[in-house]
Amino acid sequence: MAEPTASVLVVVPTYNERDNLEPLLTRLHTAVPAAHVLVVDDASPDGTGELADKLAAADSRVRVLHRAGKAGLGAAYLAGFSEALQEEYQVVVEMDADGSHAPEDLPALLAALDDADLVIGSRYVPGGRVVNWPVHRSWLSRGGNRAFRRQVLEELALADVASQGYCFQVDMAWRAVQAGFRVREVPITFTERERGSSKMSHTIVAEALWRVTRWGAARVLHRVGVRSGSVRT
Repeated sequence: MAEPTASVLVVVPTYNERDNLEPLLTRLHTAVPAAHVLVVDDASPDGTGELADKLAAADSRVRVLHRAGKAGLGAAYLAGFSEALQEEYQVVVEMDADGSHAPEDLPALLAALDDADLVIGSRYVPGGRVVNWPVHRSWLSRGGNRAFRRQVLEELALADVASQGYCFQVDMAWRAVQAGFRVREVPITFTERERGSSKMSHTIVAEALWRVTRWGAARVLHRVGVRSGSVRT
């Protein structure tokens, strides 16, 4: 069975998400009351970090990790993973602060860990849907929030993960598949943010296209090599 929710840590990276943070945490703890949350704030100039500290002071389930400056989504998640592995959490969840990942979907992700090591929330499986997302985000993102069993993060070479932006999630899923972990997709709802501005940029899009294309090409070349006998498995 999936681990008790008291052993779950939800990592929420923030940069200028002051208006979104408190509503997100309220919804999250309504959906999974026992889950703990680690807010990883990259010195948000809008005061998100200070608000996170206030919320943490009022709720023992919430903690805050302050970083010196904006260093990217991937680096923020990796910092959160490192914190989780220093403690006894058995499940670590990625969740964006902008509300695009519905906290109400979290129980389904956790339940799916009964027979998986990594569960990816997806709009592409039956039951998944998109609400008010612009086309450029819709085609770029296949999966959103995800839940990792502790073993996955312990065994993957996290220090080698260099991807930033939304490519980070693809990179982690790719590494988990390559390592032989069980990966499942469950349907979730993606919703465009109502408050604040998107962190999507041309650089993030370019990185995602470049890295995903490279991984796909490497996979094809590997398969061709196996069929021709030029690659040992």
